[in-house]
Amino acid sequence: MTLNELLKTNEGMLPEIYRHMERGAMEQRVREIKQELGSALFIPGHHYQKDEVIQFADAIGDSLQLAQVSAANQAAEHIVFCGVHFMAETADILTNDNQTVYLPDMRAGCSMADMADIYQTERAWTTLQQTFGDTIIPLTYVNSTAAIKAFTGRNGGSCVTSSNARSMVEWAFTQKQRILFLPDQHLGRNTAFDIGVPLDHMAVWNPITDTLEYEGDIANIQVILWKGHCSVHENFTVSNIEELRRTRPDMKIIVHPECRREVVELSDDNGSTKYIIDVIEQAEPGTSWAIGTEMNLVKRIIANHPDKDIVSLNPNMCPCLTMNRIDLPHLLWSLETIMAGKKGNIIKVDEKTALQAKMSLDRMLARAN
Repeated sequence: MTLNELLKTNEGMLPEIYRHMERGAMEQRVREIKQELGSALFIPGHHYQKDEVIQFADAIGDSLQLAQVSAANQAAEHIVFCGVHFMAETADILTNDNQTVYLPDMRAGCSMADMADIYQTERAWTTLQQTFGDTIIPLTYVNSTAAIKAFTGRNGGSCVTSSNARSMVEWAFTQKQRILFLPDQHLGRNTAFDIGVPLDHMAVWNPITDTLEYEGDIANIQVILWKGHCSVHENFTVSNIEELRRTRPDMKIIVHPECRREVVELSDDNGSTKYIIDVIEQAEPGTSWAIGTEMNLVKRIIANHPDKDIVSLNPNMCPCLTMNRIDLPHLLWSLETIMAGKKGNIIKVDEKTALQAKMSLDRMLARAN
């Protein structure tokens, strides 16, 4: 059953009983189930999750890290992934047949990942091959569907993370003359620029119109950026930075590379979620920081560092809405479904797609080791 089909039925929807339970009762029940299932249960929690969920996480981290930790935990039969759909897919790809991956709310998707579907991508690839010949290698951000990871796998490409994007783009240029970077144009643009690719050597592929957006001689194109973005990180703006520079010139600004190029350029530093966490961790007490990333994480960083003055770069920022679909009621429901021996909200990638997607992940991991 596809996600759209699921949403048209009552199956997979939170039972009414969980909507009326008191928080304390839900928390107590989660603790009981965790104790009863013991090592057979593993709950990975992404950095962007709510505190009401993250308190029960057995591991906290980025999507690929959590998938790897899940796969390494061979005792865990049930992996209840508190993140979004593509993250749970990656966990299923890397785990073994004796492990089952669950997503507490099947509506927890990723708008960025959804901006590149496999049908659009195959159409684009056909056109680009006709235009440029066999000169392109595809790279996909791990924030993409299993189908897109599989596409890069079978076409000689690789996944990238925000931490290793630079090394993977450098590797890609040793393989082919051009790169197709999916699905986040901003991470692709920022990374390519950092290794010396001029902005006017980058084109944008528009999957809605099936056209290449570029002015100039297409022979100069080195990077083709998919027209996708993170709806959270696109909301950090040049105006946010200008206001902060005016009112708080002492404050350092650090942002995620999913932000627009002009925002990254005007910031003091940029890097992956882990990089941001580490920078703040190592910063001197009394220093002041504005952080351009997801609000749940920023609030957690603020709470963990009372010795520093920390704010969100955008004071009106909201948490990631799709990530926040995973909440305490859905977590408890997922756990009680497991306890009842029922099957629900299971994420399963078909064997062919998983095999090809793993090729893409393995190429990346081989470069990291």
